[in-house]
Amino acid sequence: MRRYLSIALIGVAGFLPACQSVDFGGPVAVARPSGAAEGQWVGTDGVAVSTFNNGSFSSNATDTGAKLAEGNYRYVDPNTVSITFTSLLRKTIVNANCAVVSQSQMNCTSSSGAQFSLLRRAAAPV
Repeated sequence: MRRYLSIALIGVAGFLPACQSVDFGGPVAVARPSGAAEGQWVGTDGVAVSTFNNGSFSSNATDTGAKLAEGNYRYVDPNTVSITFTSLLRKTIVNANCAVVSQSQMNCTSSSGAQFSLLRRAAAPV
């Protein structure tokens, strides 16, 4: 009987490590978007106002309000935004990456190499 008990205890002792959870170092910190692009931005040429809102991108003419472009954006990291939009005038799809260099300026480069800057539009007085 003792022999069977010893074998059973050895078997249980060998099984227990397999039941333990594996620790991979705890939670992994994930870079969360800062929301740095959210809001309205005006191109330095003053032609359009671009709106970044919860992943949706649109651009409207400053003089008539006509929609010039629409698309979406995502954060590559907290200070870099990747935009994909359709130019409604040219009927082309444009990709651009923008670096949020300050709270009031983004510097962008399109996939064709064109560079442009956007300045944060001041909030309307309440």
